[in-house]
Amino acid sequence: MLLLAFDTATPAVTIAVCESEGDDVRVRAEASSVDARRHGELLTPGIREVTRQAGVTLSELTHIAVGIGPGPYTGLRVGLATGHALAEALGIECHGVATLDALAFVSQRRSPFIAASDARRKEVFWARYEDARTRTGEIAVDRPADVVTSGLPVIGHGAGMYSDTFGQSAESAEPLYPSGAALGEVALRRLTEGRELAEARPLYLRRPDAATPSAPKKVRQWQE
Repeated sequence: MLLLAFDTATPAVTIAVCESEGDDVRVRAEASSVDARRHGELLTPGIREVTRQAGVTLSELTHIAVGIGPGPYTGLRVGLATGHALAEALGIECHGVATLDALAFVSQRRSPFIAASDARRKEVFWARYEDARTRTGEIAVDRPADVVTSGLPVIGHGAGMYSDTFGQSAESAEPLYPSGAALGEVALRRLTEGRELAEARPLYLRRPDAATPSAPKKVRQWQE
């Protein structure tokens, strides 16, 4: 299998081409940039460059995997829209991988920990992991002070932003972001194991800021 993976659900735009033969997964090329305001500008040129470095054409891909968040809507939709457009044009499947799962995989930790990303509004998206490959619960969104860590280390950009609240140094929050290579390996290993991957749809954990306007209030007319 030859898979293109990318994630835009955090300030990082991260891309990789990965391939698998049996149980072996190899990263053929990868690249990452951190710029929270340029996801749309960086993703497509990044895909072109990473596939060039990998020595493959888009027509050779067999799968696409994209990070489904949770994350800020503007950045998240760039990756998902691109993933669906490429998959439809190439006639291949587009799979989803939770962004925190890719972040956890980067850590390569073998003992329990928590992964957290910035959710804005002074909140974090977070999940608990048994090890780098095993999430033990659902992903949630809370204020940092409301996350019950039970003394576990916390990694990710959210952990770095609120290191004092989590009672640890900012340096111990590494890695801060997922990588395309990690996302690609997670996807390929799940496919090889026959496990079902998530749909390539945004993982939303709260209502959007925008709301449908309510009906205008009736104004009582003044009469003489």
